[in-house]
Amino acid sequence: MNEAWKQAFARVPELLAAHVQISVSALFLAMIICLPLAIWAARSPRVAAVALTVASLVQTIPGLALLALFYPLLLGLSALLGGGISAFGFLPALLALTLYALLPILRNAVTGLSGVDPAVAEAADGLGMTKGQKLYLVEAPLAAPTIMAGIRTAAVWTIGAATLSTTVGQPSLGDLIFAGLQTQNWTLVLTGCLFSAALAISVDLLLGLIERGIRERRKILAWAGMALIAAGLLIATLPLMIARDNIVVIGAKGFSEQYILARLIGSRLKDAGYSVRYRDGLGSAVVYQALSEGDIDVYVDYSGTLWTNQMERSDSQPKTAMLDTIARWTSSNHDVKMLGALGFENTYAFAVRSEDAREKTLRTLNDLARVSSDFNFGTDVEFLERPEWQMVQDAYPIRFKAARSFSPTFMYPALASGEVDVISAFSSDGRIAANNFVVLEDPKGAVPSYEAIMLLAPKRGNDNKFVAALNPLTGAITVEVMREANYMVDRKDDKKTPRQAASWLNGKLKE
Repeated sequence: MNEAWKQAFARVPELLAAHVQISVSALFLAMIICLPLAIWAARSPRVAAVALTVASLVQTIPGLALLALFYPLLLGLSALLGGGISAFGFLPALLALTLYALLPILRNAVTGLSGVDPAVAEAADGLGMTKGQKLYLVEAPLAAPTIMAGIRTAAVWTIGAATLSTTVGQPSLGDLIFAGLQTQNWTLVLTGCLFSAALAISVDLLLGLIERGIRERRKILAWAGMALIAAGLLIATLPLMIARDNIVVIGAKGFSEQYILARLIGSRLKDAGYSVRYRDGLGSAVVYQALSEGDIDVYVDYSGTLWTNQMERSDSQPKTAMLDTIARWTSSNHDVKMLGALGFENTYAFAVRSEDAREKTLRTLNDLARVSSDFNFGTDVEFLERPEWQMVQDAYPIRFKAARSFSPTFMYPALASGEVDVISAFSSDGRIAANNFVVLEDPKGAVPSYEAIMLLAPKRGNDNKFVAALNPLTGAITVEVMREANYMVDRKDDKKTPRQAASWLNGKLKE
């Protein structure tokens, strides 16, 4: 087994445990909601119509959108109640996945209970059974196979959808899939997919065994299925039960540079005696909120992102003044400590193919505005909704023929292949030079400075050991070195993992 597979498999136990935990919790909560509701709905056509319509509407919402919607909802609820409710991690994932599991359980339960032969129900009434006795002794056993079929469907859906919970900070096998997609590490993608599929198939088979035992009235099969599920849950969740001291959670957004810097920080903290976990693939707003609430301990952000998104500023300040303002704002508003800038900038940079730059005389964003109506624009999934794009449009009369959003992994190949004509590249990305792209100048300074800065959670700001371990990173990384590290991960040939690139970067800093 090569090193890539070893590193991928090493992450599986903990991520599988978290995946099982969130999936089972959501499925169990959905069953608690659906089964009593199904009994009521089976006796009232009006209730059935309303309940099934609502559950069906929820099912039409994409799983990723459902997860995203709970983030602002929980933030608002927490503010209304004076805090104490986390919009990050387990809770939003639990609520979204529970809603996603409702329809198959509810629909099958209502169908099963409503489909009991009226003659059998009349016979139970003739024997003088109460409603409760009739439900427990007659209706439930007859409807059980149909109900179990719905639970099986919900289980498979929930396990699959749980991979998306990575985006709101809940660890899952989706961590491997998202990280692999962003870094073009298909070993990670395959590992995440294989274990997620294996988990779904295993659970479906065991629930099928229980269903068969109920249908054929063979208790031994039903009990065997339940025992195997219980044993599997115990084994799968063992990594979560292992107590770890001095554990540190390091956050990262969803692109290669963030994965590398997170591993670089992790290596420094491990050397200082801390145990480390990573929360990768987080959105800009989610990761800062998680840090301020103490759900993660440290991550690297960019001054322009905080300036425009968190602080909602649209003015411009010199680089040093901006960093000072950000440090005061994070400290006074959220007790977050800005440890310092790492020494390089990763700003948005509009890049074009060299032949287009030569043939159309493109050097600045003013030149781009002149030909923009003939150009297709490619960008990452966030940029078109960010304040920076509006700031660029306010400064330059840029109106593209069309705009398309890509994962950063695929944005650069799209430009190279001619799918788009200009992209919102990242200035520290090694693929710009590797593809001989030309970065256009921004003479009006529409895009703010994007210095990479290290932020610490409130509980870590006064941890002298923690600060001492990370202080040597401030001001130590040049943009040239960062580009080289990034390209190690992003190139097609002789690819390195983020951990390997971080190890190389760490070695360069010690030279």
